[in-house]
Amino acid sequence: MHKFISNLLNQIQHQNPITKVTPISGGSINNAYYVETTKSRFFIKTNTGVSPHFFQAEAKGLQFIEESNTIDVPQVYFYNNPAPDETGVIVLEWIEGEKTAQTDEQLGHSLASLHKTTGSHFGFEEDTFIGELPHPNGLYENWVAYYRDCRLTPQYKTGIQSGKIVGQRKRQMEKLLNHLDQWLNHSPKPSLLHGDLWGGNWIVGPAGKPYLIDPSVLYGDHLFELAFTELFGGFSSTVYHAYEDVFPIPTYYKDIQPLYQLYYLLVHLNLFGEGYGRSVDRILKRYIG
Repeated sequence: MHKFISNLLNQIQHQNPITKVTPISGGSINNAYYVETTKSRFFIKTNTGVSPHFFQAEAKGLQFIEESNTIDVPQVYFYNNPAPDETGVIVLEWIEGEKTAQTDEQLGHSLASLHKTTGSHFGFEEDTFIGELPHPNGLYENWVAYYRDCRLTPQYKTGIQSGKIVGQRKRQMEKLLNHLDQWLNHSPKPSLLHGDLWGGNWIVGPAGKPYLIDPSVLYGDHLFELAFTELFGGFSSTVYHAYEDVFPIPTYYKDIQPLYQLYYLLVHLNLFGEGYGRSVDRILKRYIG
């Protein structure tokens, strides 16, 4: 691995001697390493048997967020599109810092500013990923059509194929998909979203500044992103109060929040199994009965 990383750093014209390579645990898809040289520090991720566009999607998402000038992300030094028998790799800036009293407020303000960055269409120009599951994309004029076609329906089909969506759950999902605009009847703007914003996908950098990592970007309803941040926690009340200072949250949000959380619960159902089935069924019952 030391030689592999040395060759990799040579490709980005970084030829300083490596002083440390430390494996980092916790990822289910990638192998990850902290790499230190005499001049710099890097975060390197590798994988095999995953889509050759996996790290390209991550790099492009980080680029879109960086270009919004709203919140920090790690710099991307290198990524590849590997052949089937090659190792996929991405080389990122190593981010590390201590949280301060202002970090959560900065995160809330920055997320709201990110969401105020808008595009001309809903969706995204390339397919992305959530975990190792593909996120099919496209450019849509209508948010409900995008959410149905590119978010809920692919997870619904995956669940049918794996036997996780059958019987009553399948019938309820069919009805919900056919009547989605009955509940999503507002008119959001296409906000730039991180796309996979759980508590583990923001970190603290120098001077306590928040950084976003591992995006799955799209342009969509900003409430879709907020709903996911509240599903599994990891964001303090200070974050939401600061968010509202910049981007007020409408009163109808709580009425549609479970409908947006349904997508991420379907993802977890498909990735991790029936432990998430009860939560899926509870939301379907709320809207379908």
